[in-house]
Amino acid sequence: NFYSSCCQKIKWIDWIMDGFSITMAILYLVVCIVGLAGNSLVIIAILKLDKMSSSTTVYIFNLALADGLFMVGLPFIASQNFQNQWMFGDMACKVVMVLDGINQFTSVFCLTVMSIDRVIALVEPLRFARWRTPRCAKIVSAFLWLFSLLTILPMALHFSADHGLCIPDLISDDWWLGVLSYTFVMGFALPFMVMMASYVALLLTLRSQRLRASAQNQENHRLERQVTKMVVAVVVVFGICWLPFYTFNFCSLYQNGLVLTFTRAFEFVVLLSYSWSCANPILYACLSDTFRRHFRTLLCPVAKTSPSLQCNTECADSGDLVQNRLLTLIN
Repeated sequence: NFYSSCCQKIKWIDWIMDGFSITMAILYLVVCIVGLAGNSLVIIAILKLDKMSSSTTVYIFNLALADGLFMVGLPFIASQNFQNQWMFGDMACKVVMVLDGINQFTSVFCLTVMSIDRVIALVEPLRFARWRTPRCAKIVSAFLWLFSLLTILPMALHFSADHGLCIPDLISDDWWLGVLSYTFVMGFALPFMVMMASYVALLLTLRSQRLRASAQNQENHRLERQVTKMVVAVVVVFGICWLPFYTFNFCSLYQNGLVLTFTRAFEFVVLLSYSWSCANPILYACLSDTFRRHFRTLLCPVAKTSPSLQCNTECADSGDLVQNRLLTLIN
């Protein structure tokens, strides 16, 4: 991805065409196909069935769009890793890295904003109702795309293919350490902390509301368990996919020589970071009843029943505010 060339500042070894490289090429292809198909399905489901009727689905739409576009740069990165050569020219190198960085950061930022949105949807649904409209969500999403561009543009423009590889022009080790630290904080540490804090507040609120609710309200308890599973899955998968990648980036600063084992391990964690973008649709399909119904409706048209299957994340007229807010959260 945007930083996958960082350890290439160390002398590259000759790439050996063996079973590992072929396997990695196949895995890159699988991740790309699954990511594009899954996120395209989410986008179509929201546009066709939900029509972005709530702030939650606006953020999910932008998250799926960023994740899907993030997959577009994967074949270019896979080609360079497979052939140990960039074959698309210097301008394409800069464009791919800019687009790659925008989509990567937008994906993380959207997920972070979604975590905040979910908390206020449950804790203060009426107080912040006017700020949780689709129109406001679209404005926030547009700002996130712009902020992502401003965040990565200065670094992305340092990439060039002058030496046969699309890699950054390193000014010094200190400069590269600063870049890594900056991107780690902006692209992982701060968003992860915000998500963790939001989800802790979310779960505490859910537990408090459950204790106040009737013991016979089994449906709310079921939804709480579903939300809890979704929360844990999102946080764990995000950490698993991105923490090894940043760890290897920092480790590359202290490598005196690039050995085959480190090269292969680094390529694997790059693929792991890309797999994050195809993980969200899978999480939706596995853990969200609403998206399962949407996907079933799109993939099996004969199974359509009624428009009532549309995602109704903002319904406040059902008489059970807690249950409806929980339905919003599991979307």
